[in-house]
Amino acid sequence: MEYDTKTPQSMTSDPTSFASDSVRNRWPTILTGAIDDVHRAVSKTEDPEAQAEGKKIIEQLANLKYEVQHDHKLTPIPNDEFPEEVAAYNKEIEQRGNPSWLDVPWLFSECYMYRLTWNRRISTFFSLSKHWKTYDIFARQKMDTFRTSRKAVLELSKRYKELIEELKANKNVTHDVEAEKVLFSEMFEICLWGNATDLSLLTNLTYEDIQKLQGAEARKAAEKNILINDLPKTYELLKKARDEGKAERRVDIVLDNAGFELYVDLVLAGFLLASGLATQIVLRPKSIPWFVSDVLPGDFSALLNAISNPRAFFETQSEEEKLQGKTPVALTKEEDEELQFVFQHWAELHAEGQLVMRPNRYWTAGGSFWRLPKEAPELYEDLKPAELVIFKGDLNYRKLTGDAHWDPTTPFTTALGPMGPGSGVNVLSLRTCKADVVVGLKPGQDEELKKIGGDVETGARKWAWHGKWAVVCLSNGS
Repeated sequence: MEYDTKTPQSMTSDPTSFASDSVRNRWPTILTGAIDDVHRAVSKTEDPEAQAEGKKIIEQLANLKYEVQHDHKLTPIPNDEFPEEVAAYNKEIEQRGNPSWLDVPWLFSECYMYRLTWNRRISTFFSLSKHWKTYDIFARQKMDTFRTSRKAVLELSKRYKELIEELKANKNVTHDVEAEKVLFSEMFEICLWGNATDLSLLTNLTYEDIQKLQGAEARKAAEKNILINDLPKTYELLKKARDEGKAERRVDIVLDNAGFELYVDLVLAGFLLASGLATQIVLRPKSIPWFVSDVLPGDFSALLNAISNPRAFFETQSEEEKLQGKTPVALTKEEDEELQFVFQHWAELHAEGQLVMRPNRYWTAGGSFWRLPKEAPELYEDLKPAELVIFKGDLNYRKLTGDAHWDPTTPFTTALGPMGPGSGVNVLSLRTCKADVVVGLKPGQDEELKKIGGDVETGARKWAWHGKWAVVCLSNGS
């Protein structure tokens, strides 16, 4: 807490905030889904001991849901195999005056729920069990959502194969700066809008709604909704390093969601490597199940396995399709070959050390990234050599800016605090807006957007809640 911004944070007690809506509506729905997921898994195991443990976990999840809905106080976390982490969370609960669910800083309480209630109470549920220690409570949802993204996955695999083959065959492609700029923007915008499939926000969306969030037409229509776009500056930063002939040009991606979003992150990574704008991509996932859909190292393997045998993945009936009597449409020969090309290319990049996975426990800590330089100095030093560190998604943006009530015209570089200029870290935030905090807007822009959303009288910033608008913000760390 001592390193955080002094600007007041978003609170779950603020009735005009997305924080209030989340704790009252989204979280109980997510917890219900988790209970259902464990119930399914328990019903499939024949081991009596595993069944008994699973039923106990279901009971504990139900108790947690009750506590959230009835505004109980946040309780200390029982000690587990990471005592320092437990101590840090428990100390902050005490420093915050033992708050209750409906009157606590949103960022801390959400991290507490997923990390030390979800993932320490729940992971205490799971990690202290014998049979459920490695169970990812969200794995099925992640891959199911990737499967429902089939149309966009196939569209991108075709485009990716064409692009990589062209770059391999004609090295002069990258000498056409204007063409490369267009490609660069397209790849980053694909990566930006891939975040539209955040599972924690899809509690009420249908399959058709998911389809509308993806694909080339949707991306084109959404270009006007990028409120801040620092992609031209970002391109110049990476191009300069390449033109100067730097031997090592690393780009880090602090990952957000698994499934389709991880797929588009890898599309971007492949493009950066093939174009020479990067020589290595470091993917930075979470180390434990987190915020429903966040990437774990195992999600990378699961994705590669899925596209290594596209027919088996996309043509096998899901449980829902079996119940509905639906049969998935078969892939064409070309679609099968294009996805297998994507798999082979990514597998080669991984085998050659150009595409690496580097998890760190700090990504699931309870505070903002204002604390990162002091609380995780080794990680901080590890980020500095990168030409660019891309922070994906809304939660990372909230952590970068302290999830605080900044005036919306506050410069992004100011809101980063210790991670801003002088930090030695070039930060790029790719964020579709799904929370109240926003900075870097022009004077009057927030007011205009509130008019569009019909929120002038209430003062709520509902325009920023649902991922319709986006920001791409760059901070030069030098």
